[in-house]
Amino acid sequence: MWDERYADKEYVYGTEPNAFLAEHVGLLKGPVLSLAEGEGRNAVFVAGRGLDVLGVDGSAVGLEKAQNLARNRGVAIRTEQVDLATYEPPVQAFGAVVSIFAHLPSPLRKRLHGLVEQSLVPGGIFLLEGYSKNQIHRDTGGPGNLDMLLAREDIEREFPGCEVLLSQEIEREVVEGKAHNGMASVVQFIARKKGTIS
Repeated sequence: MWDERYADKEYVYGTEPNAFLAEHVGLLKGPVLSLAEGEGRNAVFVAGRGLDVLGVDGSAVGLEKAQNLARNRGVAIRTEQVDLATYEPPVQAFGAVVSIFAHLPSPLRKRLHGLVEQSLVPGGIFLLEGYSKNQIHRDTGGPGNLDMLLAREDIEREFPGCEVLLSQEIEREVVEGKAHNGMASVVQFIARKKGTIS
């Protein structure tokens, strides 16, 4: 499905970064793991800030467009085609993990988030924005499956080894290409992994 969606020469979600990520990018330290990176807009933005970035996604077509965008912007990113349902990021390998509209069925999301927490170094940052369950009645983006939409309290529970820096559900205008466009209900979450920074 995603290969088909990304086959268009146009960038489905645009080429500019997610606004929430752009607002808080100063918190991130490399290397950065970007989940469900798609066509590269967020990884390319983070790389432009001088950070080492690995973008993972299930779509080879999307990741090829990501590399093209990186070349056009004069930055380097690493990409890897993975299935997020089975992906296991290396332990204590990342200074930050970014999850922007990475929607999975709840059992797979919980599994992935447990592994993501382990993949952060102490002091590492996890940053997420995704559509909330209240988005189900809107046609401005996101999956039509309630189980794949997010509840703030669920995300908080999925990161027990982290100190929550920001956790909120808000309504905001999302303008990201043709696929995310209009007023939306989103969960925004930032946490820092507990432990001594070496």
